[in-house]
Amino acid sequence: MSGGPAAFVDRARRGPARNEILMQIKFKGKLLRLSVERRRLPNGRTARIELIHHPGAVLIVPFLADDRVILLKQYRPSVKRTLYEAPAGTLNPGERPNACARRELIEETGFRADQWQRLGKIVPVPGYSTEIIHLFRAQGLAPAYAEKDPDEIIHPMVCSVSEIRRLFRAGKIIDAKTICGLAHCGCL
Repeated sequence: MSGGPAAFVDRARRGPARNEILMQIKFKGKLLRLSVERRRLPNGRTARIELIHHPGAVLIVPFLADDRVILLKQYRPSVKRTLYEAPAGTLNPGERPNACARRELIEETGFRADQWQRLGKIVPVPGYSTEIIHLFRAQGLAPAYAEKDPDEIIHPMVCSVSEIRRLFRAGKIIDAKTICGLAHCGCL
């Protein structure tokens, strides 16, 4: 690592700031930041950590009926393929998870929900990211309209729970957040 004003200084040896987090931002994009940090760990050692800072997200498992769930077939450029996913999206600055879930459900499926249940939250990649995904179950669906994000290729589809289980067993549902949400709802 190079020297200069942005370089790390191990202040833990110098006095009062023993647990201080020292951070160097390596990249700042529209959605994510990448930092390299030096942290004092609970065991007293100092570690260099590379972190992706993420604003957080939501995932919704929308039920049209007790046995009918809306999934998406969504093209993901990062893996260069279309995946089966539950509707999901990133929190906007200052947005609460329940508001984000309501917005994303309409944007991605064309439905709104009258009944919401918070299922919990997951930490998908704690080894290198701060992302927390809030999981919701939505029911009492009715048609709604919202503009689609122009950079998303999404095709909603209705699946029975037995179809979802077949897709999962066949290795077709591989998105981790979707698997967690479906498992929380008893679909897997």
